[in-house]
Amino acid sequence: MDVLERYEPLVDDFRAFRAACERPLPSVVRVNEIKATPERAMDALDDEGVAYEPVEWHPGLLRLDSTSPGRTWGAYHGWLHGQEEVSTLPALVCDPQPDERVWAACAAPGGKATQLAALADDEGTIVANDRSLGRLSALRFNAERLGVTSMAVTNRDARNYSLKPFEFDEFDCALVDAPCSCEGTIRKNPDALDEWSLEYIDSIAATQESILRRAVQATRSGGSVVYSTCTFAPEENEAVLDSVLSAEDCRLVEFSCALETRPGVTEWQGEAFDRSVRKAKRIYPHLNDTGGFFCAKVEVGG
Repeated sequence: MDVLERYEPLVDDFRAFRAACERPLPSVVRVNEIKATPERAMDALDDEGVAYEPVEWHPGLLRLDSTSPGRTWGAYHGWLHGQEEVSTLPALVCDPQPDERVWAACAAPGGKATQLAALADDEGTIVANDRSLGRLSALRFNAERLGVTSMAVTNRDARNYSLKPFEFDEFDCALVDAPCSCEGTIRKNPDALDEWSLEYIDSIAATQESILRRAVQATRSGGSVVYSTCTFAPEENEAVLDSVLSAEDCRLVEFSCALETRPGVTEWQGEAFDRSVRKAKRIYPHLNDTGGFFCAKVEVGG
């Protein structure tokens, strides 16, 4: 089965979409503003002779003329962190404030969780969780390298996450960057679709729904939950949102995004979704020369 062809009805320029999926992904780093300003980070790259280009829509992102961004002086000292351009969007949508308690439900290896900490000026509390003990070592390494001090790391199943060990009983906001079929990473991982199956999509969608429901339950009324995946499959995106909207006290809200996007789809293979899923944003590789992505913002309570 040609996996990408199943999405031809959703993409307005399928030929451009397909061509973009076959090109290598640009090398991008995020400036870690806990340790450095974008200007200082660019000066360090200049001193090292590494060519770069600032990303137009975000001053803290740089496209490097290098296939090894992690070997730069700035990366070694925690000024830079290799992070796919579009994957910086969820933390920006969360927009955590310095006094807030934020849950990163599926946080390893730590790119988005450490970005949350930087956006909150490394204050407040970032609870970075992952059920994979092996992946947590990368999260801890990145948090230490980037100078994050506001983070608590936990190793639990997000589907039934308990706040009992903490001195609070709800979060101000949450980020569910859910495990997924990773179709949108094909530019970075050409073998991403080798093990693809509808059975896996159905299985992982059930997990995604459970994690998102728990995030809504654990977030205060008036707080927000950001849901993101790096896949194109509506089963893992709009269908998950539709189910959670029916089961929990929450609603989808609009959010700004400087990238070119497409709205969430309201119908897929005969299944209709809540009309509000159009407030979610689909990002196809050919629109901004990035990976594929999906992002939605949920407001908790009436």
